[in-house]
Amino acid sequence: MDFTAIVDLQRRFFASGRTLCVDFRIRQLRRIRRWILENDWAIKAALRTDLNKAPFESLATESGLVLDELRHILLNIRNWTRPKFVMSNLKNFPSYGRIHARPYGLALIMSPWNYPFMLTLVPLLSAIAAGNCAVVKPSAYAPATSSLIARMCEELFHPCFVAVVEGGRKENEGLLNQRFDKIFFTGSTNVGRVVMAAAAKNLTPITLELGGKSPCIVDETANLKLAARRIIWGKTLNAGQTCVAPDYLLVHESVKEQLIHELSAEICKQLGAEPANNNEYPKIINKLHFNRLLDLLKGENIAFGGGFNAKTLQIEPTIIDGPYPAGELMNEEIFGPILPVMTYSTPWEAAEFVNARPKPLAFYVFTSKKANAKFFIDTVSFGGGCVNDTIVHLSVPRLPFGGVGESGMGSHHGKAGFDAFTHYSSILHKSRHIDIPLRYQPYTDIAMKLLKLL
Repeated sequence: MDFTAIVDLQRRFFASGRTLCVDFRIRQLRRIRRWILENDWAIKAALRTDLNKAPFESLATESGLVLDELRHILLNIRNWTRPKFVMSNLKNFPSYGRIHARPYGLALIMSPWNYPFMLTLVPLLSAIAAGNCAVVKPSAYAPATSSLIARMCEELFHPCFVAVVEGGRKENEGLLNQRFDKIFFTGSTNVGRVVMAAAAKNLTPITLELGGKSPCIVDETANLKLAARRIIWGKTLNAGQTCVAPDYLLVHESVKEQLIHELSAEICKQLGAEPANNNEYPKIINKLHFNRLLDLLKGENIAFGGGFNAKTLQIEPTIIDGPYPAGELMNEEIFGPILPVMTYSTPWEAAEFVNARPKPLAFYVFTSKKANAKFFIDTVSFGGGCVNDTIVHLSVPRLPFGGVGESGMGSHHGKAGFDAFTHYSSILHKSRHIDIPLRYQPYTDIAMKLLKLL
């Protein structure tokens, strides 16, 4: 595929100014909504093929979130795109300022395989809402969903506005060699470094949505039954293949045994006695990741689970009691249904453990005391999170979502997503009728004194 031709085609279309019209953007967004509603069955079938997602999970975590995002954008887009009046200052009297939301131009959106529909469509919606053209690169690891997204865009858009490039590493490299005006990447930290290096060649602004080891703290005051229920839900969603899944637990030493008991009970309650034979439970994306996860279990103290189904690539939710701190399990993002449980004795000990590691994308704390929640939120650096729940902060369009440090750069969702694909141009409007001579030469002592007062 000739990527240069695609980029040139889109650059000419953007230069025509059609995407600057807000009504044009709204029409495109409404067409996407209509397509999603009319092809609900096809979306669910593609996600079942790629990840064995149940129809309910597909709606709750993929197409439903896209529709929520669409609804929020359509309700607010006219306000977001309207120039904002800003008061000027005395030094420039008489004058006023305006801030104009301008699209970057051509956006490259590179999405991952774990939520292949949602994590492709949500940034695309933001790019369109902001007035950009877009080249979309879905993950080759989710081929059924990638093909579906390609079909959707072919049916809805001319490639001069939105184009989809399918394929793997070769296509990724080819696209990154092109000059875009904005790059939006969701994926692993290691690949994020490659994308950022490519963007630096053209000084292209970039948003990185990465991952990392997201901790979950459970203190001695927590409602353990509720905590276990919500932690297991968050950890088993998409079989743990979620960038904001709780990666490990830090539990107060006085409640560890009881919590492990509640976690084990919740696994059976939610997924049955044999989760690896549950057709509503997602599979690991491929054999490579399946074997990687099984290797992480070697030599660890398994408190519950550990079973797997090699035929279906399903791994039971597995609880590890007291993992080796220096082992791979605690030094790489798990991205699967394995949950290490560690203990702490004081809040400072827990906070220091988290802060000694790369900053996580998500952070969760279960507690009955507001003061304890405030301590951890104020003390730990992280992207976003929840108090007394997991993952669901991602579902609120008004909450910006993004990482910090190695877990990401920039944010999106709702207005933050619009901002990610927008450059704000500041314009000062000066009067033609009054021109105060203070700033002009020759400079005088009186002018100096007046300048100090302004």
